[in-house]
Amino acid sequence: MDHVIDAGEFADRYVAVWNESDPAARRTMIASLWAEDGVQCTESAEYRGQQELERRVGEAFEEFVAGGGFVFRYAGDAVGHHGMVRFTTQMVPAAGGEIAWTGFVVAELGEDGRIRRDCQFAEPPRPASPDVRAVVDEFLRRLEQGDPDRIAELFAEPVDWWVSWPEPGHPVVPWIRPRSTRADVAEHFRTLGSACVPEESEVRVDRILVDGADAVLAGTSAQTVKSTGKHFTTSFAVSLTVGGGLIRRYHVYEDSLAVAEAFAE
Repeated sequence: MDHVIDAGEFADRYVAVWNESDPAARRTMIASLWAEDGVQCTESAEYRGQQELERRVGEAFEEFVAGGGFVFRYAGDAVGHHGMVRFTTQMVPAAGGEIAWTGFVVAELGEDGRIRRDCQFAEPPRPASPDVRAVVDEFLRRLEQGDPDRIAELFAEPVDWWVSWPEPGHPVVPWIRPRSTRADVAEHFRTLGSACVPEESEVRVDRILVDGADAVLAGTSAQTVKSTGKHFTTSFAVSLTVGGGLIRRYHVYEDSLAVAEAFAE
């Protein structure tokens, strides 16, 4: 069987039947895919024979494709041997977007290449999570607006907070403090805004890197300290972890010594 069947072509035909809008064409496709007594099993049901399979596929089309605006597609991973084929199918919005459902199909084929029995295994749905880049962009937008309370709304409680100084706090630099709550976060950004001269502040984010739930913002900050009149410039990297639409980890790496020297009287 494995020298006859083309696993990828078979998977394409299998997935195509779920997108077919014409009932007559769908019936022909089902007859070419499943044996007359072919069986399909899902986690919750079993469908025996082409008539039941025709009803099953038709109902799925009406619910998900015609009614739901989705389309089924083959994920391109089919393999087959000894009369068995395994592949992944996905349901995605027809207009484009994230995968809404993933199914793994294992099919046993007869000598005529038609399905004797196939089983679908649905991947458990993943919790919805907003795009990490969108959270980062919103964070930067609120930073530019300069409202500490609005910035703090983007942070989880408690937040994993760290600023690059050997100790949790600093005797001179007012924003190097332990933080854990949204109130702490708002106070941090409020302190940043009040400790330096706004007209002489220049913060530039040069690069944003996103990898899964993590993001890194790299750039430079130039400030003049109000209390001393001293100026400092430091490169920085802010490491974020986003979960559930909130910033759960916030670590800042900067030249804390240069900042401390600018605050020294």
